[in-house]
Amino acid sequence: MTRKLALLGSAVCLIVSAGAAVADDLPVRKAGLWELKMVRTGSAMPDMTMQHCTDESVDKEMNNNVSPMAKQICAKQDIKKTATGYVSDSECNVAGISTTSHAEITGDFNSAYTVKTSSHAQGGAVGAAGRDTTMTLEAKWLGACKADQKPGDIVMPGGFKMNVRDVDKLKALLPK
Repeated sequence: MTRKLALLGSAVCLIVSAGAAVADDLPVRKAGLWELKMVRTGSAMPDMTMQHCTDESVDKEMNNNVSPMAKQICAKQDIKKTATGYVSDSECNVAGISTTSHAEITGDFNSAYTVKTSSHAQGGAVGAAGRDTTMTLEAKWLGACKADQKPGDIVMPGGFKMNVRDVDKLKALLPK
């Protein structure tokens, strides 16, 4: 059960990251199947590779659904265009853990993009010291979605499958 909650927590983080990557001023990803590889340092969470079937409507829905959730948990979430891509800075608080993050987003959103994030978390368990982590999300377009997939489907490690359109169900599983 703990592993499944950890995967769901990672999925929510991924959805928030992906939602930021499709904000109004950012390009929408090419429709089809994307491979998303998350590599982390400074975290107990293992690296993971997922597949996400998407289309334009899913990316727009993710932004519309995630934005209100991000507004509830984040006091700051700024995204700015740069010469090489985009930069995002955020300050969020979930379950008593305060996190500041800086992300640099590069790529073309048609064949590949990369999100490099550094964050500092403070709080949580009694006596927990601040934790610094980095995460690199490497996204690569693989082609059309598989026959058994519909837009919004994410296949997590171990075959756990969920749909980002069910984000309200995910929110209910997060600690308050």
